[in-house]
Amino acid sequence: MAPALAVGAVLALWQGACSLGLVPSFLLPSPLEVTEALVRDGELLMSHAGVTLAEAFVGLALGVAGGSAIAVCMDRFRIVNAALSPIVTVSQTIPTVAIAPLLVLWLGYGMLPKILLVALTTFFPITISLAQGFRSVDPDTIDLLRTMKASWWQTMRIAKLPAATGSFFSGLRIAATYAIVGAVVAEWLGGFDGLGVYMTRVRKSYAYDEMFASIIVISALSLVLMGAVGLLERACMPWKHRTKRTVDARNNHEGECHER
Repeated sequence: MAPALAVGAVLALWQGACSLGLVPSFLLPSPLEVTEALVRDGELLMSHAGVTLAEAFVGLALGVAGGSAIAVCMDRFRIVNAALSPIVTVSQTIPTVAIAPLLVLWLGYGMLPKILLVALTTFFPITISLAQGFRSVDPDTIDLLRTMKASWWQTMRIAKLPAATGSFFSGLRIAATYAIVGAVVAEWLGGFDGLGVYMTRVRKSYAYDEMFASIIVISALSLVLMGAVGLLERACMPWKHRTKRTVDARNNHEGECHER
C-alpha cells in the first residue's frame, strides 16, 4: 500500500497546484489533462510505442549477445581482459547524444542506427556484471575441477555460469531500462516513427500534456521490459525463489513462536 499511497499523494498535490493556479497550465499540465491526452492520442501513442519497443528489444538482444561474448573472452584470455577492460570503461564516458547524430549520419533515418545505439548502450552493464560473476566463483571449486582434469568449457558450464547467473540478471535489469531510453534518444535526433519522434513533434507545438503522456508510455515500456526480465530470471533460477520463500516462511514461523 505504501507505494500506491505515495503516488496518490504526489498526484493529488500536482492536481491541486494546477487547479489552484499555482502553476500555469502551459508549463505544467494537470494529471487530468495528461490522462485526457493519453486517451485522445492513445492509438497514435501505441503505434509509436511499438516502433520504439521493437528497436529497444532488438538492440537489447544484440547488446546482451555482444556483452556476453566479450565477458566470456575476457574471462578466458588474460590478454583480452587487459586490452578490453579500459576500452569498455572508456566507452561509457562518451555521451549518447554525441554518438547518435553520427550513427544517423552514417546509417540514415531508419531503425538501424537506433538499434545500434541501444546495443552500444546496453552491452556495458551486461559485460561488467557477467565478468564480475565469473570472478566470484570460489577458487577452491576451480582448483577441484582442474584436479579432475575438467576442460575450460566444463569449468565454465559447471561452476562459472551458475555462479554468474544472478549477476547477469542484475545487469540485464539495468540494460532493459537503458534500452528504452537509448531508443528514444536516438529517435530525437532523426527518424520517422517512435516515441522520440512523437515527443519532438509535440514539443515544437508546445503540447506539454501530450509530452507528459509520452513520458508515461516510456516509463510503462521500461516497466514491461523489467517485468519480462524478472519472469525470465524466475524461469532460469527457480531455486533462488524457492530459497527465498523458505527463508520467509521460517522467519514468519519464528516470529509467531516468539509472540506465543
